Amino acid sequence: MPRNRSSRTSAHPAPADGVPQHSRPEYPGGAHELGQNLLVDRQVIDRVVDLVRGADRPLVEWAAGRGALTVPMSRLGRPVEAVEIDPRSVGRLGRVVPGNVTVTRGDILRHAPPSDAYDLVCNVPFHLTTPVLRRLFTLDGWQRAVLVTQWEVARKRAAVGGTTLLTAQWWPWFSPRLDRRIPAGAFRPRPSVDAGLLVIDRRPEPLLPPAQRRHYQRFAAAVFNGRGRGVHAVLARQGLARSDVRRWAREHRVGPNALPRDLDAGAWVGAYRLSAG
Repeated sequence: MPRNRSSRTSAHPAPADGVPQHSRPEYPGGAHELGQNLLVDRQVIDRVVDLVRGADRPLVEWAAGRGALTVPMSRLGRPVEAVEIDPRSVGRLGRVVPGNVTVTRGDILRHAPPSDAYDLVCNVPFHLTTPVLRRLFTLDGWQRAVLVTQWEVARKRAAVGGTTLLTAQWWPWFSPRLDRRIPAGAFRPRPSVDAGLLVIDRRPEPLLPPAQRRHYQRFAAAVFNGRGRGVHAVLARQGLARSDVRRWAREHRVGPNALPRDLDAGAWVGAYRLSAG
């Protein structure tokens, strides 16, 4: 039998109704008082499992719910720790998962992950998206995170249509990408917005050493929030010589009207290196 552990966790928001015809009835909807939106779309579930199939690492699932992802992932034959707050869901998981799954009743914002390398999966509670991402980025050990988030969050974190400060601050160490859009009908209860499947990989060779993280993140925040009509002017206000800015712009193909949100990871790192001398 799987081993159960006890603590706290979080849930998933949203309003009500609508279940697609291809949903799986064995995965009942989430509890309204916990705001849960549980995945019921078989194709999305299969895709999440495929995204963690290739590596031979233990799996951690945050906000496991009723096991829509837990049970298929358990069939990969790797150790799985499923973290969930709802005691009813925890009890159900304990009855249906095989012996390679540990069920933990716990808070995903306080959960202590394994010390060795692992992959992480989470159908992210929409109202906890930013705290979950901030916590995730500060944790060591995980190599790939597969996250179901609100559609706009997934786009922004993957820098589709422009990046955000949070993505820019962690880009040297993590590589995010948008896998696909998930329609609201893939959940029960049905949320008011679509979701996105976001994949974040830890870079095997970081673009900057960890020791420079704080300094780089302060630099990124100063540039992102800096005054000026474009990133060229902002960088000049940060003390960079205009000739160096022009050379950097040519090297990274940064146009004259570009804004900080238009920079890619290489351009951010290049600008930081200029600023660091």
